[in-house]
Amino acid sequence: MNIYPLTFDEFLEATDTNLYKFYSGINKDGQIEDIFHNRLTESYNNYLIIGGMPECVNSWVQYKDPAKILKIQKELITIYENDFSKHNGKVNSGRILMVFRSIVSQLAKPNEKFVYGAVRQGGRARDFEEAIEWLVSAGMLNRVYNVSKMEHPLSAFDRLDCFKLFLFDTGLLKYMAGIDNSAILLKTDYQFKGALTENFIFQQLKGQFEVEAHYYSDNKNEIDAILQYGTGIIPIEVKGGEDRSAKSFKKYVNENTPSCAIRFSKRGYRKDGLFTNIPLYLAPKIKDLL
Repeated sequence: MNIYPLTFDEFLEATDTNLYKFYSGINKDGQIEDIFHNRLTESYNNYLIIGGMPECVNSWVQYKDPAKILKIQKELITIYENDFSKHNGKVNSGRILMVFRSIVSQLAKPNEKFVYGAVRQGGRARDFEEAIEWLVSAGMLNRVYNVSKMEHPLSAFDRLDCFKLFLFDTGLLKYMAGIDNSAILLKTDYQFKGALTENFIFQQLKGQFEVEAHYYSDNKNEIDAILQYGTGIIPIEVKGGEDRSAKSFKKYVNENTPSCAIRFSKRGYRKDGLFTNIPLYLAPKIKDLL
C-alpha cells in the first residue's frame, strides 16, 4: 500500500467538514459563490503552511497553532535526514542528503530544471543519479519529466535527462524554504511563490491519471504542466495568484486549439476564452471536472 500525505480535499475533510460537504458537491461548470470561494482559498492558504503530514494536520485540528506546526515540521525533516543513513542500502547517504537539501535552491531557479552542478560544484549525473532514484523510489521526491513533443503518448517523448524534482509535501517544502507564514496568509508576493504553487499542483495531480503529469520547455516557450487524458493532451498553466496567462501558454492554446486547456489560479471557476480557469483548491478534483 502506498501512503501519501493528505491531499487538499482530505485536509479539508479533516479540518472543516461543512465546507468539505460543499466542496464534494462541486460539479463541472458549477457555480461557486464568492463566500465559498473565499473560504476555500483561505483553506488552501492554510494547506500551503500545514501540508498533509498527519501529525501536522492533527495538531492544526486540535490547537490551530502555527508555532506547533513549525516544530513538528522541523522534527520531521530532522528524522528524515537521519533516516537516510539507516535505509540507504548501497547508495551514498551523503549524496542523498545533498540532493534533498538542494531541492529549495533547484526550485528557486527561473526554470526549476534540476541541475546536478547546483548540488555540488562540478557535480554530474553519475554522481547523483542513484541518490535521486532512491529519493524518488522512497516517495520523498516527485520527478516530473520534460517532453520533447506535446503529443500522445506523452511518455514516448520523455527527455530523461531533463526533469524537475518536487517535494512530496507542500508544508515541508514551505518550511525548508523558510517562508514566513504571514507571506502566504497576507497574500503578498514572495520569491518562492511560483515554485510552491507548482509543488502543490503536482502533489495533487499525482495518481489521478494513468500517465503522470509532465511539462514542456524549450529555448522559447514553457508549459507548466501537461496531462494526457485518453488520447487528448491538456496544457496547464499554474499561477500563484490572480495574474493573467503567460505568453507561452496563450500562444500554444491559440495555435493548437486543444479541446481542453486549464489555468490554475486564485481566480474563480469559469470559462475564459479558449481555456478554463480553475481555482487552485480544485486540483484534487480535476479529473472529475474534465
